[in-house]
Amino acid sequence: MEWLLDIPLIVLLTITLFHAVRLERALGVLRHDRAALQTLVDGFNASSQVAELSIGQVRAAADGAGRLLTRHIEAAKAKQDELTFVMERADALADRLEALVRGGRSLAQTATAEPPSIATPVRPRSQAEQDLMRALNLAR
Repeated sequence: MEWLLDIPLIVLLTITLFHAVRLERALGVLRHDRAALQTLVDGFNASSQVAELSIGQVRAAADGAGRLLTRHIEAAKAKQDELTFVMERADALADRLEALVRGGRSLAQTATAEPPSIATPVRPRSQAEQDLMRALNLAR
């Protein structure tokens, strides 16, 4: 009669052993997956730290470039103001010179055919005067 009680117990123990083996395999897979997941998380953390450092470096470089660009813009504005002043002065001088040339032409047309009795010495023109005369002749 003892055998009758042992047989169901043996069957139940065999089923329990079978399920224990299956559970052990499943836990092994979970441990392996957990290790792989931990490796993945560690790699992600390292990548995040490198990205944060890189962002800081990019910000520093952008700030430096911004300051340099601001200095260049300020220098360009100063040059623009200077060029504007020079152009205004050149326009005023050109207007005065044009008025003098027109006045000289009208005097030459009304002058008599007689050459003046006292010859005025002709002085050589400077390079700036020659360039100005060329520019005025081209403007006509």
